[in-house]
Amino acid sequence: MLRKARILLSVVFFGLITFYFLDFAEILPNGFHRLAHIQFIPALVSLSFITLVVLMLVTLLFGRIYCSTICPMGIFQDIITWISKKTAKKKRFRYSPAKNILRWGILSVTVVAFLFNFTVVLGLLDPYSAFGRMVVNVFKPVYMLGNNLLETVFSKFDNYTFYQVDASLLSISSFVIGLVTFLLIGFLAWKYGRTWCNTICPVGTLLGFFSRFSLFKIRIDEEKCNHCGLCATKCKASCINSKEQAIDYSRCVDCFDCLGTCNQNALRYTISFGAKGQTAADASKRRFLVAGLTTAAVAPKVMAQAQNVVAAASGMKSDKRTTPIIPPGSVSQEHFQAHCTSCHLCVSKCPSHVLKPAFMEYGLGGMMQPTVYFEKGFCNFDCTVCGNVCPNGAILPLTKEQKHLTQMGKVVFIEENCIVYRDGTSCGACSEHCPTQALSMIPFKDGLTIPHVDTDICVGCGGCEYICPARPFRAVYIEGNAVQQEAKPFIDNHQEEVQVDDFGF
Repeated sequence: MLRKARILLSVVFFGLITFYFLDFAEILPNGFHRLAHIQFIPALVSLSFITLVVLMLVTLLFGRIYCSTICPMGIFQDIITWISKKTAKKKRFRYSPAKNILRWGILSVTVVAFLFNFTVVLGLLDPYSAFGRMVVNVFKPVYMLGNNLLETVFSKFDNYTFYQVDASLLSISSFVIGLVTFLLIGFLAWKYGRTWCNTICPVGTLLGFFSRFSLFKIRIDEEKCNHCGLCATKCKASCINSKEQAIDYSRCVDCFDCLGTCNQNALRYTISFGAKGQTAADASKRRFLVAGLTTAAVAPKVMAQAQNVVAAASGMKSDKRTTPIIPPGSVSQEHFQAHCTSCHLCVSKCPSHVLKPAFMEYGLGGMMQPTVYFEKGFCNFDCTVCGNVCPNGAILPLTKEQKHLTQMGKVVFIEENCIVYRDGTSCGACSEHCPTQALSMIPFKDGLTIPHVDTDICVGCGGCEYICPARPFRAVYIEGNAVQQEAKPFIDNHQEEVQVDDFGF
């Protein structure tokens, strides 16, 4: 009964979390972003004390229920393990000693890196963020290609239920990292079950420490146990030592697979007060192993240098921004990088597709964290989705009124690149697409007008950069603010009061 209830809850959590990442058509209400807020690392980074207290209390009462039921990466491993059992009917697990030095060493490195704001380590190892990157960068393009295929088929029968969407990769680097994550964790789950959770995952190590003291545990009745070892063959955590009638509770994920396999009814999930059942290695778990953190230098900006060479050859100036743009509501680059674990939920849900995973824009420590680019669109003036869905507090929620005044960057105008200046052709596209009129047209020469910039009222939405026709370098681009500022309210001084007599005709 316990196992069936656990599986049912796991399927519900996994299905909803996964589909929310994939859901480009917004079938699920936006309120489902709260599923991300109950994940351990997002709650820790955002200082959501209520969520942390609840998760810790659940662990101290019932063991690692979070790992077996709530964490999508844990459930993903269970699915892979289940498939592997279906293809190999005689597949069996076996007990293996805990790799405590590796487990606590990885956790120590993660903690030290996080304290020094080198959050890329936490982002790589956080199970929720790793699962999100895997879904957004590997599964979602396939999902969208499937949608496009269905659209092609259905449209031939005059059925327009589906519509074409952009199925291109967001970032090659994030795709590679997501694919490697999928293959590595998938392989470990296929061969060894929950090895990732009990060896690499820092959340598993931390919760495993507290689960040793949980009130409810799976206990072995020594009088009934005949050392047959059947329970150990079903334990995907490899934590049951049937020879010594002991269970390593720091690695038990409370999947309850072992309960129904014992022919002697020697296994029970019940209240435990004794210390019996702990492995000999558990005595060393009270010590944290301090590991050295190797610093890495930021890679040279080779692409920026190459762009400057091309600009010089074409007689234009480079439009390469020097400060990356952080999403609206991120407060500052320092705040954003300290809280973001690169789960890519905001990347997946951005309706304008202006968020993409960074490569080296923030340096090595900010690799994979979202940054703003305007190749495929601009930040909608009224949109506040990214702040609403962020579970970490890296992007704070904004009202529409606050968003209208949040300046994530300032417009830069390069006159030498403008087609009005270079070609003597009228344009004005940037001004037409500016919601605040930070770009307005002023007289130039020969009856032409050219853009004029007012950075005080610019919010950095990127409408001008996206629409600018100048190539190979745009005439307008957004330079990011390291600390987001408040723009001055836009006041339309060009409205004239019109007096209408009678009916106006």
